[in-house]
Amino acid sequence: MAEKSTKPYLIRAIHEWCSDSNFTPYLSVKVDANTRVPAEYVKNGEIVLNVSYDATHRLTIGNDVVQFSARFNGVSRECSIPVDAVLGIFARENGQGLFFPREESQPAAKEGDAPNDAPTSPTNGGRPKLQVVK
Repeated sequence: MAEKSTKPYLIRAIHEWCSDSNFTPYLSVKVDANTRVPAEYVKNGEIVLNVSYDATHRLTIGNDVVQFSARFNGVSRECSIPVDAVLGIFARENGQGLFFPREESQPAAKEGDAPNDAPTSPTNGGRPKLQVVK
């Protein structure tokens, strides 16, 4: 059985901490083909979203995806963000939160490369590293 990622649990924990502390939780997101957000607000392939309960409707932070609807310039829009696309979650008021290491996209296999099912060893020591931003 594959090991579960801690990332969605950490996102939920920081969101809860922000809410309990009367801070505004913001989500920093790397936009890709699987990310549904208003494209007109994306800058340099990234977007920062207010994910407070006041700013969102039907907010769900699941193990695979963050979903909600929110108003952008007065228009309600549905957003769907894969957990893998989340770069960080932080409080707007003081910047405290968690930022996750950027995951590199898998390059397309070239002829002569090892098959996709061949195990590879991580180059960064094997464990993900989290950084606390103050």
